[in-house]
Amino acid sequence: MQDIRNIAIIAHVDHGKTTLVDRIIQYTQTLETRTETGELILDNNDLERERGITILAKNIAVEYKGFKINIIDTPGHADFGGEVERVLKMADGVLLLVDAFEGPMPQTRFVLGKAIALGLKPIVIINKVDKENCTPEEVHEEVFNLMFSLDATEDQLDFETVYGSSKQGWMSKDWTQPTTDISVLLDDIIRIIPPAPENPGATQMQITSLDYSSFVGRIAIGRVYRGELKEGERYTLLKRDGVSINGRIKELYAFAGLGKMRVQKVRSGDLCAFVGFEDFEIGDTLADFEQPEALPRIAVDEPTMSMLFTINNSPFFGKEGKFVTSRHLRDRLFKETEKNLALRVETTDSEDKFNVYGRGILHLSILIETMRREGYELQIGKPKVIERTNAETGAREEPYEILVVDVPEDYSGKVIELATQRKGDLLVMEPKGDVQHLEFEIPSRGLIGLRNQLLTATAGEAVMNHRFKQYGPFKGDISQLKNGALISIETGQALAFAIDRLQDRGRFFIDPNEQVYKGQVIGEHTRDNDLEVNVIKGKKLTNMRASGSDDGVKIAPKIKFSLEEAMEYIRDDEYLEVTPESLRMRKIS
Repeated sequence: MQDIRNIAIIAHVDHGKTTLVDRIIQYTQTLETRTETGELILDNNDLERERGITILAKNIAVEYKGFKINIIDTPGHADFGGEVERVLKMADGVLLLVDAFEGPMPQTRFVLGKAIALGLKPIVIINKVDKENCTPEEVHEEVFNLMFSLDATEDQLDFETVYGSSKQGWMSKDWTQPTTDISVLLDDIIRIIPPAPENPGATQMQITSLDYSSFVGRIAIGRVYRGELKEGERYTLLKRDGVSINGRIKELYAFAGLGKMRVQKVRSGDLCAFVGFEDFEIGDTLADFEQPEALPRIAVDEPTMSMLFTINNSPFFGKEGKFVTSRHLRDRLFKETEKNLALRVETTDSEDKFNVYGRGILHLSILIETMRREGYELQIGKPKVIERTNAETGAREEPYEILVVDVPEDYSGKVIELATQRKGDLLVMEPKGDVQHLEFEIPSRGLIGLRNQLLTATAGEAVMNHRFKQYGPFKGDISQLKNGALISIETGQALAFAIDRLQDRGRFFIDPNEQVYKGQVIGEHTRDNDLEVNVIKGKKLTNMRASGSDDGVKIAPKIKFSLEEAMEYIRDDEYLEVTPESLRMRKIS
């Protein structure tokens, strides 16, 4: 039987893990030489390529020196923790990829903590050593200290380190002596990562992710823990609450290269996909027909944020989207919960309103962005943090996060002031290259809307990351000095003449000639109260020519919001209207 190694790759956003996987694919010649690949082979979802982040965990298999290596690319963001937790269950070891300049970052810590708790053996790769001002030795020390603080075992702390540059395609034991390829890393994987164990006995396989094909329906993907799976045999599917379903595997696939290959049987320790059962979900066990035994279900961290989703009932509804009714919205949200483990959807008293719970703004915004690309129209309310009551003391608790900000020294005072206004406590302040490295412990609700303010205060220079830490005591009200809104009083086309006359009242979110409706938030008032304005009113025309009043209008460009910025910007009495082509804010009443 072929020897198998199952490894997961862990790294912070943008430290180069998807590029490293590209190099492994190219080195082992997994793709046929005639296929056109481009860069970032694994980030094949449009949203992933645009944002340069990995959202969905994906796995590939490469052959090297007669060994089969299953590589699983994990998302680096704490918001996609649901993806991370179930994927690590499939691995026997991890590659920890760290930037030689930035060192271990908050999200790395989050995923690494999960891997170490599962007892996986790490190999550390210090990447981007071709960068200027990089400090590979110091980063190596930081990684050791990080693992020590995460309670790693002696065996885990005795890790191998490989230095290199994924972009240039080389890896070496000594960063001052570049090699020509990445064979050093692949040899280490085979030598250090334990082989996938072969456990004889009654079959057990756990479903850790789902796929869908319009030809064969739902496909289950997972790892065989014991025994072996054979095509055409009968098995029992064990669901939650002790429910079991009997059935037969119609088609069985193993992973080969970037795709799947149909096989007759799969041994324990390997990853596979099968078709034949319809009603399964992530965490279910496929077990022996004669003596079924369930594996423990996958535990996922609880959601920390909720938002209200409702149908679009603005005056402009149905103009851009295909799916606009509450039935469409309900079906789509419940379909998402099947594969998105960290997401929860609850119905409310009203037929067309749903409470959606997720791991953070990014997690929810990826769902909303995916839906709008599919042609859905919907409205969403302001994100709210999920509080809870301590079972022992009865005290009110809220989620806390660790916020890390890297900012030029001149602006560090402004960053500290903004974070402390939102009940943040400064934990670390140290110079790192030419920037100040600041770390805060801050309530999650203090983070809502903070990114916009930070970027404004630091002229766009601040780089911020945050991750969930734990629930802690409620810190009291956070005073938020917010400007009021400029609200359109009429429906119609906005005119340059009217916007020009109103520029001293605030900043606008619309351009001349855009269609607006009554109740739409079209700008930010300079004061703290809302102001209703008429941007439809044109100039009164007469046949007299007035000197000096016919100057050309000079209008400041509108403020553009990304989806996350708009979600954080809206107030409690406003909805964000999301359609395939537009984002509009509006008053609820």
